Amino acid sequence: MPPLPPAPAARRPAVDWRIRFAALSLIWGFSFLLIKVGTEGYAPFQVTLGRLLAGTAVLAVAMAVRRERLPRSARTWGHITVAAFFLNALPFSLFSYAELTIPSTLAGICNATSPLWGMALSVVALSEDRPTRRRVAGLGIGFLGVLTVLGAWQGFSGLDLPGTGMALLASFSYAVGWIYVRRTLAGTGSSTLTLTGSQLFVGTLQLAVVTPVFTSAPDSFPVLPTLSVLALGALGTGLAVLLQYGLVQEVGPTTGQMVTYFIPVIATAAGVTLLGEQLTWNTPVGAVIVLAGAALTQSRPSAAARPRPRTPDVRPERLSRT
Repeated sequence: MPPLPPAPAARRPAVDWRIRFAALSLIWGFSFLLIKVGTEGYAPFQVTLGRLLAGTAVLAVAMAVRRERLPRSARTWGHITVAAFFLNALPFSLFSYAELTIPSTLAGICNATSPLWGMALSVVALSEDRPTRRRVAGLGIGFLGVLTVLGAWQGFSGLDLPGTGMALLASFSYAVGWIYVRRTLAGTGSSTLTLTGSQLFVGTLQLAVVTPVFTSAPDSFPVLPTLSVLALGALGTGLAVLLQYGLVQEVGPTTGQMVTYFIPVIATAAGVTLLGEQLTWNTPVGAVIVLAGAALTQSRPSAAARPRPRTPDVRPERLSRT
């Protein structure tokens, strides 16, 4: 998600931000269950294409209502194309393929590693992001949690390594995309809604080209998988972006990014209760360790200890989504 510009003064929304925060957590937490159900009736690329189509439609309506203008610069569209690949087309497809062989609970926990990858990459790619002892410790703790989830001490026995690897690669792709967006699309003059809507549109075009090459047209349209894909796009990709956009404007990125820590909890609860997925002790324990490490990597020095930033410290890597 592109960096958000300072929000102008606006009327207080009719729905309290806490309710919208809870709704966003539920929507993104249930996204992994919806992916799982969607892949029971459609190929992974088809799930991703349907998701992007529905999400783009929601944001297109929002942009029309707010009379947002599309970017005019060819350079901006070029950066949007790269961002769409790393933030939408690639990770969405990887999660869909991963859930062919791994539980939705594990996919949700892998998604929580995004802040860890983001912190590690930002040290290399962003010169102003200097590591602190706390953040380095968080990185180490987080990856210790990943090893706990994967059961490294038992040689990853019973684990589907390709599926798990694709889920982790999807989270890594998010981090790459956030870094790229921060370096290329900040200060373009377009609103976050415009950039995100344009990004989803381009991602849809990318999948529209790829999907016919690797899949054949579905013979039927089963009701439950179809509804899952539509809900995944309209809610998890479209409405969720609008909710997040409003939350960050109202309560700031620090509070807005805390939704990251509820996603694996909800994804795990949904997978166990609704899909009957099994848990071993190391999965929830490792997830807690991952989230603790991720929280440390997102910590910042106190205002008195850090230099005054030249621009608002709104970092997209602090806004994780699925």
